[in-house]
Amino acid sequence: MTQPALRPYLPADAPLLAAIFQASVEELTGDDYTEAQQAAWASEADDEAAFGARLAAGLTLVATLDGTAVGFASLKDNLLVDLLYVHPDAVGQGVGTALCDGLERLAAARGAKEIKADASDNAEGFFTARGYQPQRRNTVTIGGEWLATTTLMKPLATSPAASPR
Repeated sequence: MTQPALRPYLPADAPLLAAIFQASVEELTGDDYTEAQQAAWASEADDEAAFGARLAAGLTLVATLDGTAVGFASLKDNLLVDLLYVHPDAVGQGVGTALCDGLERLAAARGAKEIKADASDNAEGFFTARGYQPQRRNTVTIGGEWLATTTLMKPLATSPAASPR
């Protein structure tokens, strides 16, 4: 199986990443959210310029398989996994893991002691399997729909170079 590669976000990626976001929401969240909730959530990428600005505002990584973008993740304020989405066709191929590993390494290298995620109900298990601990339940309103999320936190290991001698 091909291993995912990571690269930085480029402004030209916005339309494709918006499509990945929408496909992920529409096809992977049906067990946890209603159709109305999914439609409201997916509409967050309808304005590609605004979506691209959100991606550019954070540290965004794009995952590729054989040169094709199949997922992305964004780190906000060197603390929060703001976005992490994988195209449904690429689920189970290590894309989410590679993206999360990349964000965690970058945050630690920039001095973060912990990293957080506001995870959807369908993504919570992914984060807890990686050592994130639930902190609190949340509700967010998107397009007039209420969606439940969980804030999770994971301590990051300090690099050997940063340890006192």
